[in-house]
Amino acid sequence: MLRRTLLAAALVAIALPAEAQRTRLTVYTAFENDQLPVFKQAAEAALRDVEIVWVRDSTGVVTTRLLAEKDNPRADVIWGLSVFSLIRLEAENMLEPYTPKDAMALRPQFRSARDPMTWVGLDAFVSAVCFNTAVARQRNLPRPATWDDLLNPAFRGLIAMPNPASSGTGLLTVAGWLATRGEQAAWDYMTRLHENIAVYTHSGSAPCNNAARGEYAIGLSFDMRAVALKNQGAPIEIIVPTDGVGFDLEAAAIHRGTRQLEAARRLMDFAVSKEAMALYGRYYALLGREDVQPTVQNYPPEFAQRLAAVDFAKVAADRDRILAEWSRRFDAKSAPRN
Repeated sequence: MLRRTLLAAALVAIALPAEAQRTRLTVYTAFENDQLPVFKQAAEAALRDVEIVWVRDSTGVVTTRLLAEKDNPRADVIWGLSVFSLIRLEAENMLEPYTPKDAMALRPQFRSARDPMTWVGLDAFVSAVCFNTAVARQRNLPRPATWDDLLNPAFRGLIAMPNPASSGTGLLTVAGWLATRGEQAAWDYMTRLHENIAVYTHSGSAPCNNAARGEYAIGLSFDMRAVALKNQGAPIEIIVPTDGVGFDLEAAAIHRGTRQLEAARRLMDFAVSKEAMALYGRYYALLGREDVQPTVQNYPPEFAQRLAAVDFAKVAADRDRILAEWSRRFDAKSAPRN
């Protein structure tokens, strides 16, 4: 009995130092909630001495929090946030320069222009229209094909859209309109569309979720959520407007000032690895690396053909002005904040 007790104590003593050496990384993210356990498990399996601690919210909320914490940073790594946000943080000198291993395998537009790099792109997500075909039949609604079709009075009060001040999906949607229409025409369009909007949500997924449940006929959302819901059997059609759609890159970076720099660099290496890209490919069709093929099913090919010519740096530089103007004009229809 004594020998067994001593043996057990010895095993605990051996195990404790290994556990004590495990490095905890606080990772700020806007990844979808259902993706977090998948990415955490894979990263911790690849980096066995690292523990991922997520801090997750919508893109706008995470970005605002990071900016507020500039002088007292709490994040070690940002993994899964809009490139618009990361370029803004880059301008504030908040990102630690580091070029991950295999970063040159990324598509050119998925790489920071700086050397060493300050951020890397992981995948792209694209503005999409979720159109509930059951509600359309009940209300005898026409199928929209362009953004201008959403101005039809038949859709009055039947459209949900993400608030761009809270949601990266909302911002990329607005950025697409600015890119394809020009500044004044884009604001004129949004003013007319506002008449048909029922609510501006604080999540990019919410409008498509709402449309899938039949709460609204149309949800302006993003490709991954639309495809996932359709694959689950939701009565929605995924519409890619023929007049161009906005898009954004999910990206990763090290927060300047982290005390866990070596572990943070290793997580960045993992974030651009083939293994990680295969995980992103379960959800997204456009990946940062061309040598990894996505496995997501039923993805409309029109997305790749209809991307708007979005200037990431310009949108990032103008972000505060765009959001302030949008809020001044349209925030009255935003959902209450939790």
